[in-house]
Amino acid sequence: MANEQQKTTGWVLYPIGSKPRWGLAFFLGFQHYLTMFGATVSIPLIVGGALGFPPDQLAILISTVFFASGIATLLQQFIGNKLPIVQGGSFSFLGPTFAIIGMVQAQGGNWQVGIQAIAASIMFASVFEIILGYSGAMGKIKRFIGPLVVAPTITMIGLALFETGAPMMSGNWIVSLITLVALIFYSQVFSRRLRWFLLFPVISAIATGWIVAVIGTLAGWIPAGNAANLSVAFKQIAVAPWFTLRPLIPFKWGFPTSGSLIVAGSFGMLAAYLASMVESVGDYHSCAKLSEAPPPTERMISRGLGSEGVGCLIAGILQSGNGTTSYSENIGAIGITRVASRRAIRAGAIVMLVIPIIGKIGAIFASLPSPVVGAMYVGLFGLIVAVGLSNLQYVNLNNSRNLFILGLALFSGLSFRAAFIANPINWGLIGTFTGTLGSIVQTILTTAMAVSAIIALILDNYIPGATREERGLTYWEKEATPEAWAKAEAEWAQMKEGEEIKLKGFELVQK
Repeated sequence: MANEQQKTTGWVLYPIGSKPRWGLAFFLGFQHYLTMFGATVSIPLIVGGALGFPPDQLAILISTVFFASGIATLLQQFIGNKLPIVQGGSFSFLGPTFAIIGMVQAQGGNWQVGIQAIAASIMFASVFEIILGYSGAMGKIKRFIGPLVVAPTITMIGLALFETGAPMMSGNWIVSLITLVALIFYSQVFSRRLRWFLLFPVISAIATGWIVAVIGTLAGWIPAGNAANLSVAFKQIAVAPWFTLRPLIPFKWGFPTSGSLIVAGSFGMLAAYLASMVESVGDYHSCAKLSEAPPPTERMISRGLGSEGVGCLIAGILQSGNGTTSYSENIGAIGITRVASRRAIRAGAIVMLVIPIIGKIGAIFASLPSPVVGAMYVGLFGLIVAVGLSNLQYVNLNNSRNLFILGLALFSGLSFRAAFIANPINWGLIGTFTGTLGSIVQTILTTAMAVSAIIALILDNYIPGATREERGLTYWEKEATPEAWAKAEAEWAQMKEGEEIKLKGFELVQK
């Protein structure tokens, strides 16, 4: 049996500074990336489909997104906040992207002109995030952010994605429910008895749903056209090349030539960057909490956002058709897998750099059926909601002022978004704005976590009736410091190669 470790925790098996053996680290890191394959593939499919990409070029676009994700994650690890957080494409960029596509089509441009304009707009607008990040301007707002602001923001990150859970599962309820049940049992029941399920509950659940889909397709139980049918995926795997370097080539589809498109597109992208940054700040807090680390400091937030800007710049140079941001799926995976090791995340990023080169492997992972992805989202995003609410343990919830702010922030985040999406033309406030400013306001009001964050931030700092301790700020001031992080780093540095933390409530497992 394993020797008991002196360190104990209630959650994390591999904390941020732990060093799992490299062979294991690659599997643990790849598991984190599996949770975001659905979103990573869907973004280029949406953009490529809207632009009219040829099928062979669409496969290259998907691989390019994978490659950009790997680079951006490594950047975050070395010049960013160094939290165990994966970087990938963001749906926040789709609104401005569709606007650019509309302008290209109105001018009679083809798909190549479109991808050139989108990439250039992302590149130029990325300077905005780089400056706000590394200058420390965004980090300065940290002093005004307490648990009463972070809680609804993180909670809304999970709640706002409810449309990507069960609706995706509904494509094939049998396959998706088998996957979800497998995730529950692997992560919460079997993990207490078998070491494999303790370390790899996500890989195991995805593999279970995938195998069921493969068997159902081959046996004819899942009809063609069903979301879990893999007939088309089998053909794509067969024709995919073994090796290709196209995803790695900068400006592979040509240099942008339309200055007017780039200028207009760059201003439109500013809204996407604002929404992305608000979400990322919430993700940093969520990631730190699930990793059992101190809250992120002002400097960490600044460096994290600056790194995301650099990642977006590189994504534009590679012409991925999207920017990069912190992934909520990865944060949920920390809660399910209990793995928060930087080494694992870096190893997973290296895998993401290799997959685009080996075409058939990329095609295999791109075949992940949407009902399986939907089942994983239900488990992972639900956990993010719970993590957001857990920040309220530092807030006095017997104070009616705090309850009012919390309720208003949560309800407004969903309600404003629903109202604007349902009837944007008749909303008088938006009608007073035009051009770039209107686009920014529109993007913010349709981003639930941005609305919740802004409302909570303003009300918590200007409405009287609660002490700093009742607002939870005393905890933030004590824990979100360089000294707290230095102490945590010193403890992690004492961990030996391959050493794990003993989990409370878990029986000892074989090493």
